[in-house]
Amino acid sequence: MPIPMEYQHASEEFERFLRLVVERTGLTTRNQAYTTAQSVLLTFRRRLEISDAIRFAGALPPVLRAIFVADWDVGEPPRPFSSRAALTEEVRSLRRDHNFSPDSAIVDVAGALRACVDGAEFDRALSALPPGAAEFWRVAPPG
Repeated sequence: MPIPMEYQHASEEFERFLRLVVERTGLTTRNQAYTTAQSVLLTFRRRLEISDAIRFAGALPPVLRAIFVADWDVGEPPRPFSSRAALTEEVRSLRRDHNFSPDSAIVDVAGALRACVDGAEFDRALSALPPGAAEFWRVAPPG
């Protein structure tokens, strides 16, 4: 069996995702985009049970899947979904001195991510997750 295409082109797809994050956030570097995207993924992961997180990870492209599960403290209890402002503050807490995530970081990363995944598969994964999960990844800002 040949290497699956998603693995053969993982680096190119990740670079495309980072470019989309830069465009949507107005950030200036791929390092800033990486920190913002990683922060959003980890903020979301902290709200899921392990089985739900693995289900969600299956809908992600390979490099984002790896980022999503890397350095995971599986003993940490899931946190509740909270206000967008509180979630955004949590996004900004990763590497605080080097994190330039804008107020729109979650929505911006959601838009970039949705442009890089199979939308139907992604929505199916979200529909099996706890309340608050689908809202987290909505592209339009809440309100």
